[in-house]
Amino acid sequence: MGLLVDGKWSDQWYDTKSTGGRFQRTVTRFRNWITSDGSAGPTGEGGFEAEAGRYHLYVSLACPWAHRTLIFRKLKKLEDIISVSVVDPHMGSEGWTFGNGAGGISPGATADTVLGKSRLYEVYLQADPHYSGRVTVPVLWDKKRGTIVNNESAEIIRMFNSAFGAFTEVKTDYYPEKLRAEIDALNAEIYDRVNNGVYKAGFATSQDAYEEAVTALFETLDKLDDRLSRSRYLLGDRLTEADWRLFTTLARFDPVYVGHFKCNIRRIADYPNLSGYLRELYQVPGVKETVNFTHIKRHYYESHVTINPTGIVPVGPVLDLDAPHGRDTLAKAA
Repeated sequence: MGLLVDGKWSDQWYDTKSTGGRFQRTVTRFRNWITSDGSAGPTGEGGFEAEAGRYHLYVSLACPWAHRTLIFRKLKKLEDIISVSVVDPHMGSEGWTFGNGAGGISPGATADTVLGKSRLYEVYLQADPHYSGRVTVPVLWDKKRGTIVNNESAEIIRMFNSAFGAFTEVKTDYYPEKLRAEIDALNAEIYDRVNNGVYKAGFATSQDAYEEAVTALFETLDKLDDRLSRSRYLLGDRLTEADWRLFTTLARFDPVYVGHFKCNIRRIADYPNLSGYLRELYQVPGVKETVNFTHIKRHYYESHVTINPTGIVPVGPVLDLDAPHGRDTLAKAA
């Protein structure tokens, strides 16, 4: 994991010395919005109009943040509207690359079909030759203007949810206005203690920082499992953005976070409600096509050499996410 400093690539791991061993995620930099007519978005940034074929998505199949955008692209049937390139699962000294990882070209990885770059950081430099910051996925690229629109997954999924309505027959709204306050509150807690919580545990470099993060993580998983004992989804009987943001972490939990990130107090398989909920979301039509456990396991175990210096990728665990989930027997929330 490296970064750019005034346009120059540097292979640097996260600095936790100044934070008492605590991992702190940096804020994403490109925060423009695509709207149906090019008007200003929620952050006041606008000028990017939804058009078929104009935008390109750079993703990793391993990354939970990028996975969110692939799910929304699939659910909203935008595959023919927004093209995609997939980086190699192995992230080495040059960061994310296209089809040239340590094991050669990996099945499921692609070339950069828009700019022809070999490294993702070159895409960032195409947008800003003096860019400073982490080079992360997902990246939403504007082919017309030749620049990055946005590299914040939470905002990209909302654009996919609402901006491209003229180009898809899917009218499902995963961020309905009447539930937005509840969704935002859930998102904030789940992001801090679960989505990012696994990273705060896994990337911690002190015992105190690790225990602080892993305790908060499992307190929240316990609470979510209890919530899901009474409600089919996080907000009643309707799937929302909050469910999909949680799903990408749950899908990686037992294969990666339990062992690699030492989040091993319990597995998701040990939670009766979270495990069924995970299976139900995985079985939503189209979703399993966005899940690639080979990329997920290879990326984490091969790329994080400070955590797993041998690069050995475990064979297990055996997962059966196609097993019956039983969630449809839950009564609708009052």
